[in-house]
Amino acid sequence: MSVHQEISAHSAKQHERIQQFAFLDSQREKAIDEAIAQCKAGNPINVDAINVWTEKINELAKQGIVPQRLVVTEKMVRDYVEKK
Repeated sequence: MSVHQEISAHSAKQHERIQQFAFLDSQREKAIDEAIAQCKAGNPINVDAINVWTEKINELAKQGIVPQRLVVTEKMVRDYVEKK
């Protein structure tokens, strides 16, 4: 394989990773919005969905180029809502 082809393949893999990250992060943000709405309504907060997406993002981040995300706790959601 020529150097040009190797660089192109590497760039394509990075682009795919970034695309995957964007999708996973948007799903995580939706789950965060749902947890915030639960908290504002006075309902029990469930962060499981957030952390499923977080785990997928962090696995992808191990391959490089995309950032990791923090695991979210119920306390973090409550603290955020209280500040707003």
